[in-house]
Amino acid sequence: MASTRTETDAEKVPQSESDLGADTERAPIETIPTDKPTVAGPPDGGAVAWLVVLGGWCCSFSSPGWINSVGGFQQYYAVGPLKQYTSSEIAWIPSLQLFFLFALGPFVGIIFDRYGPRPLLIGGTLFHVVGLMLASLAKTYYQFILTQGVVSAIGVACIYSPAVACVSTWFAKKRGTAMGIMVTGSSVGGVVFPIMISRLIDSVGYPWAIRSAGFLILGLQVIAICTVRTRTKPVPKKMPTGRLAAPFKEFPFVLLLLGIFVLTYGIFIPIVYLAVQAFQEAGTSEQMSQYIVAIFNAASLFGRLFSGYGADIIGVWNVFIIACALSGVTQFALWIPAKTTPIAIGFSIMFGFVSGAFIGLLGPLPISVSPLPEIGYRLGVVFLAVSIPALTVAPIGGAILQNGSDGWLDVKVFGGVLCLGGSAIILISRVLYTDKKLIKKF
Repeated sequence: MASTRTETDAEKVPQSESDLGADTERAPIETIPTDKPTVAGPPDGGAVAWLVVLGGWCCSFSSPGWINSVGGFQQYYAVGPLKQYTSSEIAWIPSLQLFFLFALGPFVGIIFDRYGPRPLLIGGTLFHVVGLMLASLAKTYYQFILTQGVVSAIGVACIYSPAVACVSTWFAKKRGTAMGIMVTGSSVGGVVFPIMISRLIDSVGYPWAIRSAGFLILGLQVIAICTVRTRTKPVPKKMPTGRLAAPFKEFPFVLLLLGIFVLTYGIFIPIVYLAVQAFQEAGTSEQMSQYIVAIFNAASLFGRLFSGYGADIIGVWNVFIIACALSGVTQFALWIPAKTTPIAIGFSIMFGFVSGAFIGLLGPLPISVSPLPEIGYRLGVVFLAVSIPALTVAPIGGAILQNGSDGWLDVKVFGGVLCLGGSAIILISRVLYTDKKLIKKF
């Protein structure tokens, strides 16, 4: 009987401690041979894990999926309620949305590491939905800025980062695939929202179009709040100052931050100006310019799935670098000559596909080189590196467009060069992380 009790305890203790990612201190348990190895780490599947992916998908649809439709709003505001303002001034509305999505990353990450995802998801949902309801009542420029550009955007930040961090804790070998599936939500949202808003504006007007989107987001977030959870229970304790500074003392990680900073300009320039360029330079109709945003996001869905699957085969960093470099090449090859509707559509498809890896793998990239207790914080630091370009990319693009000698050509070259430059910097970071081994799954 005593022997049986000892064996039972030995089976239970390793499983419990492996869930916490801790090393066992009981020597007998470490030395007893077993036919079944103790599985320490993510389960890479199971009902709970895939429900987390489902909840993360809902968050992705509601947050970056909503923001992916900013190109359509840029065009609507330019010919509608804010037509007296310049493109550069209007661009501050989507820019603020992108800025808050990423700038709050470190703060959201610290709260996540201490208390888990639920408080953030509940608070973020309230901010996001209330912000959109208030935006439906907006009449003036500053009202659009405050409601859609600030209040709703703060909610978006609190929704997205916890979902990315939670999904990553449930998967290891299949992390790329799981993340790829999760972030397709933003692509689906980017397809649904522009078409939905465009149709509803024509039929019921702008106020009820925005309210309808808010109710849809609220329903999806209820699902997310019920399903998104971390694999390990968060420990509410203050992060030491040394850990806060640790990412900035790792030279490869600093290079990663610099590369992401540069790359964000190159990726976001076409995303923000896709509809405007198609309408103004390629001669598409106003309605078709809205659909081009949806086409881009539909192509991005497949790009995110493919990049996630490819990351599990050849490595997250390898796929990310290749795809982002191809995004730059695509801007030179297709966006520069996109002066007719067919070429503009072709560019939106190709760029959407190859750039899908940027959003799809932006989370797994730092997570793959981060300690488990710092996942939320380090992911937030990377998002912070995205926030400044996200805030300034549209105004900078508008300034280049208005003051540049060649107009749209200057904007396109700016995007392509920074895509290639950012990819090169991240390649150097990857080489340092892999001890200068180029041919390696990483």
